[in-house]
Amino acid sequence: MQQNQNPNTIKNPKPANEPQVKGPQMNDRDYLNDILATQKYMTDSFNTAVREASHQSLHQDLLTILMENHQAQRDLFNLMFQKGWYKLEAEQQQKLDQAYQQFSNYSTQFPYPLQ
Repeated sequence: MQQNQNPNTIKNPKPANEPQVKGPQMNDRDYLNDILATQKYMTDSFNTAVREASHQSLHQDLLTILMENHQAQRDLFNLMFQKGWYKLEAEQQQKLDQAYQQFSNYSTQFPYPLQ
């Protein structure tokens, strides 16, 4: 294991044919990163449009597009993760338990009980 690797990193191995030093040309990873960033921007924009649509039919059409956009974004993430181009950091169980406890206590402040 290399020194700079975090043992809590969750990732797949990168493709074997990926060059160590990247040149100035866009490669598949660059294109997917660009598409994912665009999808995120579009999702934010469609969220606003859905909230502000005054006509029910328009609202429903925009909501459908928003959901399709979310699915495309998820598919891109999955593809990038499979190829080793996206990684996650695992959190320590103690920190997860602390956050759970903190937010569980918030439910006592709700005006109506959770069912």
